[in-house]
Amino acid sequence: MSRITPDIITELAPGEVFVFGSNTAGRHGKGAAKTAMKWGAMYGEGFGHHGRTFAIPTLRGDFQKRDLRNIQEDVEIFTDVARAGHFRFLVTEIGCGLAGFDHKEIAPMFRGCVDLPNVTLPRKFWRILQHP
Repeated sequence: MSRITPDIITELAPGEVFVFGSNTAGRHGKGAAKTAMKWGAMYGEGFGHHGRTFAIPTLRGDFQKRDLRNIQEDVEIFTDVARAGHFRFLVTEIGCGLAGFDHKEIAPMFRGCVDLPNVTLPRKFWRILQHP
């Protein structure tokens, strides 16, 4: 089973969770956040496990970039949840689309997921994590 998240996710297998970048206000109107709504993302909830999704906010409620330290803290919480091993988490390129972060800023935050067999990461994240 590949540990690379597909570039486009249109369906989830049983036990899979869609991990997406959101904003702190939980306004899921565009990008992966809008897609997440069909799998149970909750409007108004910008962080956490809802339905078959896990939101990690990369933007503030005013749609400005969050501080990288705050994103890192939320990724660490996500990593602890994933470590429990109850689901297979498909991490998208959080923060690298509408939020405008560079993959090199976000990918290292997921270093704690490298050895977790139930977490898939985007190909671009793997390239950065395997070649620091």
